[in-house]
Amino acid sequence: MGIGGCIIVFALGAILTFGVNWHISGMNIHIVGVILMAAGLLGLATYAGIYRRRFGGRPGAQQEIVEERRYYDGP
Repeated sequence: MGIGGCIIVFALGAILTFGVNWHISGMNIHIVGVILMAAGLLGLATYAGIYRRRFGGRPGAQQEIVEERRYYDGP
């Protein structure tokens, strides 16, 4: 799940927590919304950590390219 998916899960949780007034027997819809918001934030933090590790801590940082050349003497 990327950044977009995490934001969608968080937004869906916020809608369920703050924007609806439904009552479903056996389930608290507001708690489900809080859980979805927490999952969205956790996913976003995880994705940011992986992104930071992959690109050296700086978004947009250029990676060093190492080129190796081997020359062999002919027969």
